[in-house]
Amino acid sequence: MDASHSTVDVPGPRPAPAPPQSRARRLAGPALTLASAALALAYVGAVDPNEPGHYPVCPLFRLTGILCPGCGGLRSAHAFAHGDLITAFGANALAVVGYFVFAGFMVLWLVRAWRGGPAPRFALRRPYWWAIGVLALVFVVVRNLPFGSALAP
Repeated sequence: MDASHSTVDVPGPRPAPAPPQSRARRLAGPALTLASAALALAYVGAVDPNEPGHYPVCPLFRLTGILCPGCGGLRSAHAFAHGDLITAFGANALAVVGYFVFAGFMVLWLVRAWRGGPAPRFALRRPYWWAIGVLALVFVVVRNLPFGSALAP
């Protein structure tokens, strides 16, 4: 073995840890994300998707007549922006659940950023992703059957 290829750890000074970030810097990420989502929701709240011509039609619905998991999502967001949760839930129940999951995640992120903790990770294990996929698939199947018409927009 050639001595020139061996590695040796030489003790020495370790790099200093990064200085803590200011509160304003920690809050920038969640604040910008929340502002972007609020701006998008305000736009959908102002431009009614129930009036034709403002938004494109779902291509899956247009070609097949099948409601996808997102069909009614803009109408749901419009009703949600106006505080009408019952109409929002009727337009797309899965989207309303998503709004509340997003809100919970944002609260957690903002609190952690305020306190100086680590940003929350949204990493789910594979079984949870499968469960979410199955839930979305069941939602699609049920809302396209006659007895699930209450879930159709």
